[in-house]
Amino acid sequence: MKKQNARQSQSQTLNGKTQSQGQANANFSFSDYQTENFFDEMFASEMQVRAGYAPFQQRVEQLTREDLIGRQHAAERALMSMGITFNVYSEGEGTERIMPIDIIPRIIESAEWDRLEAGLIQRIKAINMFLDDVYNDQNILNDGVVPRDLIESSKSFLPGCLGVKPPKGIWCHITGTDLIRGEDGTMMVLEDNLRCPSGVSYMLENRELNKQTFPDVLAQTGVRPVSDYPTRLLQMLQYIADRPNPTVVVLTPGIYNSAYFEHSYLAQQMGVELVEARDLVVSGGYVKMRTTKGFQIVDVIYRRIDDTFLDPKAFNPDSMIGVPGIFEVYKKGRVALANAPGTGVADDKVIYAYVPRIIKYYMGEEAIIPNVKTYICREEEDCAYVMENIEKLVVKEANEAGGYGMLIGPKATSEEHELFRQKIKENPRNYIAQPTISLSRVPCIVGDHAEGRHVDLRPYILYGDGVNVIPGGLTRVALRKGSLVVNSSQGGGGKDTWVLY
Repeated sequence: MKKQNARQSQSQTLNGKTQSQGQANANFSFSDYQTENFFDEMFASEMQVRAGYAPFQQRVEQLTREDLIGRQHAAERALMSMGITFNVYSEGEGTERIMPIDIIPRIIESAEWDRLEAGLIQRIKAINMFLDDVYNDQNILNDGVVPRDLIESSKSFLPGCLGVKPPKGIWCHITGTDLIRGEDGTMMVLEDNLRCPSGVSYMLENRELNKQTFPDVLAQTGVRPVSDYPTRLLQMLQYIADRPNPTVVVLTPGIYNSAYFEHSYLAQQMGVELVEARDLVVSGGYVKMRTTKGFQIVDVIYRRIDDTFLDPKAFNPDSMIGVPGIFEVYKKGRVALANAPGTGVADDKVIYAYVPRIIKYYMGEEAIIPNVKTYICREEEDCAYVMENIEKLVVKEANEAGGYGMLIGPKATSEEHELFRQKIKENPRNYIAQPTISLSRVPCIVGDHAEGRHVDLRPYILYGDGVNVIPGGLTRVALRKGSLVVNSSQGGGGKDTWVLY
């Protein structure tokens, strides 16, 4: 009897192994994927795969579950080995993290991308005109299109930049504009990032990892390249210099900055020096770099330092990461800075609400890519609406980033609602509110199957000899189930973005 039970137990164990192995060796399938009534980037209604995703789906469903999951794990290990990290600061301690990747790409078809590209070019040109006007003639303020007090009360408005003309008339050389797709499929601008937009290194590395993960699909699908971004960035930086063969450097706050990996990565990819403030000095009316052969004049600085920390003589006197006197050299046209000091005023989330009016004022056109509906708390009617409906809205501070200083009304407690009501009462100029939008989703690998996760998109735009939109960008994904917060500092990850020819 014991032998019979043992044989039965052994048989069940073997059958269990066989069943488990059978599941692992079965082909991966999206058949059990649920869109759950969200707009899905891969699947239309009734689970019809969108045309751009068809070759990808066909190839992936030829792989076993074990193979696909193995490729996901291989990509994660590669990130670890490459040291692609960012720092998160919490309670005074820095934590170094890997930005997670999900290997299922976000795919954008050619016609849609062409429209997005046109809209981004329109937006950047108008914002550049706005910055030049605000710091010079101020026509848009005199005409009342943008309230003067709104500009002058912005934390990022730099009176020291009044009358400044940057090289070639370009203020916003590098921009990362955040786009989201709402429930009806409409792409909208969520915010503009013009001071020191980050994340482009993840865009580049995600593509390299997907080349290793799906080399055949990438080759067959016809995906536009992004790997030439460092070359395009260098060409743009050289363009804004006033002399041939200019010396270009990347200025970093140092190794403790959250995006230090990206600073060193881009400097290495461009073949230029990565410098800190201690490596630069103002001497003889020029910015010079210390080298083993003595001082060398620097012509262009891609600065990854916020405006007010750039020069302790001109802005924040307590700055330990700036270069004393650099702003005077810049004003005399003897060094180019990208982005130009003062661009942060267009990063202000309240100014964002006026960008459609800014486009209309300077270009006589309607915005190709609309803004998200925005309530400006400094305006009485908007403020009253926000106070009454705060539990339905997302409330944001004007100058915060990274998912901080934000209230997501539907997920917040009544105590948090009341706290933000009080904050708005005390400083209405500092807040905007927007409807809670269910961002579109893309399938992600969760365990041994695919589940939808919410995403946004940050394309990168270079402004030098014309406006150049990189075909793709960083798709950020909220990896926590149900979360709408895609920021890496809040637990988000990244996906490769394929723009088709």
